[in-house]
Amino acid sequence: MGEGEATSGLIPHLFRLEYTKMTAVLCRHFGLQHMETAEDIVSETFLKATEVWTEKGIPENPTAWLYTVAKNKTKDYLKRLSVFETQVKGAIRPEAAEEAPAFEFDTQTIADGQLAMIFAVCDAANSTESQICLALQVLCGFSVEEIADAFLAKTETIKKRLLRARAVLRDIQFHTGPLREAAITARLDAVLQTLYLLFNEGYFSKSGNRAIRKDLCSEAMRLTLVLTENPLTCTPQANALLALMCYQSSRLDAREDEAGEAILFEQQDKERWSRELIDKGNHYLVNACSGHEVSKYHLEAGIAYWHTTPSSDKKWEHILGLYNELIVMAYSPMTALNRTFAFAKVYGNGPAIAEAEKLQLEGTGDYHALLGYLYADTDVAKAVAHYRKAIQLTKSASGKKTLAKEITRLATGN
Repeated sequence: MGEGEATSGLIPHLFRLEYTKMTAVLCRHFGLQHMETAEDIVSETFLKATEVWTEKGIPENPTAWLYTVAKNKTKDYLKRLSVFETQVKGAIRPEAAEEAPAFEFDTQTIADGQLAMIFAVCDAANSTESQICLALQVLCGFSVEEIADAFLAKTETIKKRLLRARAVLRDIQFHTGPLREAAITARLDAVLQTLYLLFNEGYFSKSGNRAIRKDLCSEAMRLTLVLTENPLTCTPQANALLALMCYQSSRLDAREDEAGEAILFEQQDKERWSRELIDKGNHYLVNACSGHEVSKYHLEAGIAYWHTTPSSDKKWEHILGLYNELIVMAYSPMTALNRTFAFAKVYGNGPAIAEAEKLQLEGTGDYHALLGYLYADTDVAKAVAHYRKAIQLTKSASGKKTLAKEITRLATGN
């Protein structure tokens, strides 16, 4: 592989991993009202990396190189700002030229910065949905398309929501000082939902060429763990969410093959499931049950728990029961489809087909993928027709390949 090819592959990878971390630290340094300045500095850093690395080669420590350049660009920006303030505005506002406090891109600063900024963005001046959209974009690196997928909304709707949310924060002279306990408590639900969506995009990626984005799963777990380690945010909900993430992550290595294609649940090698993560999930689920609160995270964690247990006569009945509660508490099309899969395990594919058709979700790929699965044993022609429709409606290249493999399997009788 040539230097140019190595650079072209490494830059996007580091962009996904480091862009949001760098932006969070700079946003905390400048204040979120100057969010665009922070984003510009980080974007310029990656642009410079592309130019320099292509010409001179990749440095020994690419990540450290990025942070050093971003820090230097920040210093240059502040120096230019100081010159402007002292020489142009000095006579009017001499106090404006105070030197900005120093900062470092160390591990603790990055972790604190990301979590602090998620809480800061979740300001009640914006609607809860707008708070979550902005946090996903600025601090989790989601594209507009990925946010639209998460909310099952049109991209234009999300674009407008993000523009309004940014404008609101600027208008209220937003600042990033320490939050009081009441503010943290009030914003925790939105923060948990942001981390939940971040993990889900990693676990069920609908964009790109891979079904799983482990970097997003890891980032969501790391930030949720920080919540459980703070007395103000170590709530039953936070522990339940972390339990859910642990259970789901325990199966990550078994969910895709070496080519990055998805492996369906029933075809997974259970020996590849992580016992350590399952045990951690058990630990956090016990912590989550310390009070009387039952949230959607508790129910989903319970469902994930039963998925990691050995088969038993009552396993799918337990899962279906939890889905019945979840669909009442927090309905979503995906929850309804997952419930139908569990329904099939308990009552059979025939009754489940009738349940699925009641949902009227013909416009989604997951609906047709489920019907393809349910018809596979009794009507191959219908199963193939639904799988083909699912391929048309699925965005993910990896998802299309998985569905195509099922069509091939049915056609060959394997």
